[in-house]
Amino acid sequence: MASEAVPERTGRAAEVAHGLRAYGLIVRLWIRSTLAYRTSFVLMAVGNFAASALDFVAIVLMFSQIDALGGFTLPEVAFLYGTATLSLGLADLLLGSMDRLGSRVRDGTLDTLLLRPVPVFAQVAADRFALRRLGRIGQALLVLGWSVTRIDVDWTAGRVLLAVVTALSGAAIFAAVFTAGAAFQFWAQDAAEVQNSFTYGGTTMLQYPPTVFAKDLVRGVTFLVPLAFVNWLPALRLMGRPDPLGLPGWADFLGPAVAALMCAGAGLAWRHGLRAYRSTGS
Repeated sequence: MASEAVPERTGRAAEVAHGLRAYGLIVRLWIRSTLAYRTSFVLMAVGNFAASALDFVAIVLMFSQIDALGGFTLPEVAFLYGTATLSLGLADLLLGSMDRLGSRVRDGTLDTLLLRPVPVFAQVAADRFALRRLGRIGQALLVLGWSVTRIDVDWTAGRVLLAVVTALSGAAIFAAVFTAGAAFQFWAQDAAEVQNSFTYGGTTMLQYPPTVFAKDLVRGVTFLVPLAFVNWLPALRLMGRPDPLGLPGWADFLGPAVAALMCAGAGLAWRHGLRAYRSTGS
């Protein structure tokens, strides 16, 4: 039985490698297509940057009337904003096209993807790869860079590593939500807005301190849909703020583990949804 498990793991590894290569090739094609019209790309990226910046402008205007929000200063809220927006921006850049799956199921174009010798996930994820989404990432990095120079944190190597891991694991958590939302559309067919409520809506919530929300909501995004691990818990540790739920200190470092579990669960949901799919001609 052990000898049978080795080829199975090797087969899965080869499948993942094949998917990554296919994803990379499709992405490169879309990037080349985008850069063929450089002026248009620059304008769209700037527009994406500006649209994302409006959220932070609203926060700055709010702080023009108050000194603190839920006990957090503007630089501290800016740190929450930067980490949440950066994580979403990375996931949106890589998998933001997943919300189009429902329309493909409805109009039957998903059948075309099934006929190609390329993993369907790679095709859907890379479809219409939008390089303009770098505008959101750039804007988040600017706000994050400003905030880390203003918040009262002694940036040791360990804390810098925690901040980097937080951004990457947060991106993986959002990627899992994108994937699970896409898998749900195999049955719902028109559930993009449900997915967006957890991704874009969740990011908007994470941009603000957990202390401004009811504890039941904070519990929900910690234990049910664990978005709190995107930035709330590690950010509170970095800033020396108490956890409103009183969780043990080691919970602040669970972001990578939560991301891995969510990605595994989303992968299983995707496989199940794809197997359950019935062509419009069936």
